[in-house]
Amino acid sequence: MTADTTTIYMRNRGALVDYATGIVGSRPQAEDLVQEAWLRFDDAARKRFVSEPLSYLYRIVRNLALDSRRRAARESRVFTADDPEIAAASSLDAPSTPEAIALHRDQLDALMTALADLPERNRIAFEMHRLAGCTLREIAATLGVSVSQAQVLVIESIQHCKQKLRRA
Repeated sequence: MTADTTTIYMRNRGALVDYATGIVGSRPQAEDLVQEAWLRFDDAARKRFVSEPLSYLYRIVRNLALDSRRRAARESRVFTADDPEIAAASSLDAPSTPEAIALHRDQLDALMTALADLPERNRIAFEMHRLAGCTLREIAATLGVSVSQAQVLVIESIQHCKQKLRRA
């Protein structure tokens, strides 16, 4: 059935990407989701008979796209405007005064202390995501955890750092 599934995928790839783009709002992200859907679809088709393969492929794309939107919504709630990193970035255009420099140093010290308080996996996940710009998949592969667990580690770390910075 692999040849049939490949044919179905190749004939419908453009429509699948368009479908996913409509859900997630980003064509590059939609292309990644369709590729992920293909891997899941092919794996499922090898293991069992799929009675309506095209419908099944569309369902996988839809589920991945909706999961991606939900994940983005959760992340946007966590990364709000009260985020010290966002506030610091927006203040880069402002002239540096001795008071501002001292405040930023204090915040940096508080952040370093907060990072030191984190368990090692959380700290690594935070540093990979926020400092190195790694994706959740890269973090998951490095730490040997699922992508959703990598996301949890990053979110927990960010929340921990926010709490410490608010107290500082």
